Amino acid sequence: MNPRWMKSSYSTPDGPDCVEVATPGPDRVWVRDSKDPQRGHLAVGSAAWTRFLPYTGTTRPENG
Repeated sequence: MNPRWMKSSYSTPDGPDCVEVATPGPDRVWVRDSKDPQRGHLAVGSAAWTRFLPYTGTTRPENG
């Protein structure tokens, strides 16, 4: 399997703190370090990823 890895549009091409995300299936999300993609990836369920995303911005959910 060769998933399509994506980086946030907020990331700069040479940014030091970036992650890449791929969705190899409808219920899976893979996350890896963009600086060292050969180290592998973290696999999470899409429901867990959806719950995590609000915590990545500048504000936090009220009832997290």
